[in-house]
Order: sequence, then structure tokens, then C-alpha cells
Amino acid sequence: MSGHGTPIPMSSHKCGPLKGEAHVPGDKSISHRSLIFGAMAVGETVITGLLEGEDVLDTAKAMQAFGAEVNRDEDGTWHVHGVGVGGFAEPDNVIDCGNSGTGVRLIMGAMATTNITATFTGDASLNSRPMARVTDPIALFGATSVGRSGGRLPMTIVGAADPVPVRYTTPMPSAQVKSAVLLAGLNAPGETVVIEKEATRDHTERMLAGFGADITSVDTEEGRVITLKGRPELKPQTIVVPRDPSSAAFPVCAALIVEGSDVLVPNIGLNPTRAGLFETLRDMGADLTYENLREEGGEPVADLRAKFSPNLKGIEVPPARAASMIDEYPVLSVVASFAEGDTVMRGVKELRVKESDRIGAMASGLRLNGVEVEDGDDWWIVKGRGHGNVPGGATCVSHLDHRIAMSFMVMGMATEAPVSVDDGSPIATSFPIFEDLMGGLGADLRRD
Repeated sequence: MSGHGTPIPMSSHKCGPLKGEAHVPGDKSISHRSLIFGAMAVGETVITGLLEGEDVLDTAKAMQAFGAEVNRDEDGTWHVHGVGVGGFAEPDNVIDCGNSGTGVRLIMGAMATTNITATFTGDASLNSRPMARVTDPIALFGATSVGRSGGRLPMTIVGAADPVPVRYTTPMPSAQVKSAVLLAGLNAPGETVVIEKEATRDHTERMLAGFGADITSVDTEEGRVITLKGRPELKPQTIVVPRDPSSAAFPVCAALIVEGSDVLVPNIGLNPTRAGLFETLRDMGADLTYENLREEGGEPVADLRAKFSPNLKGIEVPPARAASMIDEYPVLSVVASFAEGDTVMRGVKELRVKESDRIGAMASGLRLNGVEVEDGDDWWIVKGRGHGNVPGGATCVSHLDHRIAMSFMVMGMATEAPVSVDDGSPIATSFPIFEDLMGGLGADLRRD
């Protein structure tokens, strides 16, 4: 499937028990960073388990455009020959980041303190998303940017000729913004400091330390203070990418709402800054267990077993948990539809500016399928109908958003009537094997 081509209408039909093992793709956040950090190291970084969705492949092409050598073996092993911190070459053409907000924002940060110019674009969804949250802090280093109104792509970034280190407090919880600033700080002299009032996923800090950067993170009264010493020589790494908890969310949530299901999802990264959904599901009464807990590459990993859970209860999700599960709220809202009582989600305004307005998109689709939803600027409430009481039967708009499309495909597996989406093609950006994987477990997904 392609998120850039002809729309692919899809429908999901009520199915029997989901059974088996769900081998989901590699973690998207770590895949992006593996390619970018490998391109900024000196020598060869070897990556296995890379997510080969369109978002990550666009980042690989971008690293090639900036001068790194990026190759893939037939067995799926990737090799990145880096150019070193500050070694990016000026691209010959526009950098197309497709649908990936993570890719474009991290790459903007990575090139912002090198004296080169690059122009970025993406698909219709990415070109509608705000970039000022990154261009404002990289301007403090000395970079300049020119884009469309509202700080939107296409946008040209002119890297700083004489970068200076910065001290920056993130105005909203965003791992992308934090990471962009830290990446810019790599080629600035002295110490760059990022202060987070609310901690976000910390893959960048963990991986930079693994590549040899001098980086510390301390929790203080003003928040988490991350300090990076500039201009290190990053050392190439051998990286085994854990499987993506955001992708695992879909087979896990499907198993919880489809009667008789028992699904094992192996090798899932359980970084505490990413595992909020699984905590929330267990708070709701989900039969979700962690097996074979271990650590791989500095990241906690486990096999997740999810079983049908007919007595789910609505809860108030702690707002402090939002940053650790921001991408999973759409599919959580589907599970909430099959719970008894209200599920309240607050402090989630970031959902309004993702690949789509995810609160608006999910609220609209849930209502069309017979579920009552209330929503505001930074909150929403799903009024659960309980197992067996969700009608379904509607066609939902995916808004070029892979997580919206997959969430409604999960919903249709347990509704009385099928649930459809107008376009399932964006699923390929993050989870290209979604249809085959879910079909292998017993789901009935159809291209209409």
C-alpha cells in the first residue's frame, strides 16, 4: 500500500477468535534515529530489525541526500556509513519526508547547525502540520527558515554558519522537539541544555549515549534537564531495533475486544516513556500480561500476551501518562467503546496536530458507529457501550492518517456490522504488514 497514491477503501468485519503470534514491525522511533545517528557517526553502523515502512524509508533516502552511504542487504540488514557530526553535504534536491513528522523534524534539527541549505516537503498531511515548534528553537542556534504561512512545509532551512549552544525549555511535551534541539546541539560548541516540564520518550538520549555522546539527564524542580556537550565524534553502532509498541497496540487491543482471543506479541519495547497504553489497559481490567521480561540494547523488552477481556471498565486516564501513549489514544478510544462506563482522556491537545486532528477524526467515526463521544480542545470522553453492544456499520474518514485507519479496522472486528474507512493506503507508512498480520490471526479485512 502507498500513502501517496490511489485511495484504498477498506472494511473490517466481525470475526472469530484471534489466535497466534503477532510479529509486529520494528520500532519506528528507534528506526528513524538509528539511520540519522548512523549518518552522523564516523564509520559503519549496522542495523537489524529496521521498520521498512514508508516513513523510515523516506528518512533513509534523506540521509543519502545529505551524503551518507545507506545500503540494505537482501536479508534486511542495513548499513549506514556516516559522515560525522557537522559533515552533512548540501542536498541536490528537495527532501521529501512523506508522511513523517518525526523524520522531518529530527532531520531539520540534525542539519540546522551545519552551513548548508535544504528544502523539505511531504504529503498533504505532513504539509499541513506545524513546523514552528522546531524552527523556533533551531533559530536560537543561528539557523533561518522560510516556509508557507503558519510555519508549514514546503520549507527551506539555512543552517547556522557559526552555531551557538542554547538553553531551551520545551513549550509542550514533544519528543520530536526535544530531539531536534539535541540533534542541533551536536554541532554547536559548548553545552546545549533542554528542559522538559513533562518527560517524553527518551530514545534520543539513550541512543546518543550509546553512540558516544556526553549527555546527562537529571530530574529537578523545573523539570527534566538534559545536557549535551557539543561536537563529539559519534561512534558507529550495531543496533537491533526492538519491535514497536505503537504497532503492537493494534493486535493487543483487537485481542481484548474479540471474543475468545489469545494473542502473543513477542519482543516489544517497554521503555517506560512508551508503555502508557499497556498500563492504561490493565487499569481498565484487560487480561494483558508481560512474559519473558528482559533488556536488549539498553531498552526493556517483553513478550505481551493479550486475551479477550469482556469486563473492561471505563477509567480516567491520568493526564501525566499522555506523553507515554500519545499515539495510542485512537485505538484506546476503540477499546473504550467496548468498556462499561466513561473513559476520560485529558491533557491530550497534541492529538489535534498529529497527522490529522486525531480527536476530531476518532470522535466523528465513533459517533457514526453508534458510540457517544464528548470532546474539547484538549480532552475527550468515550461513553462505553460494553461488549456486544457497539453497532458499527459506518464508513469513516482516515484523513491520510495511518493510526486512524488501523483503529477503525480494529473496531470492525468486534462490532455487529462492518466498519469501513475511505482510504487505508496510509497504513503503509508505519505498518506495511498490518493486513497480512491481522489476517493471519483470524481478522476479516477486505479491500473494497
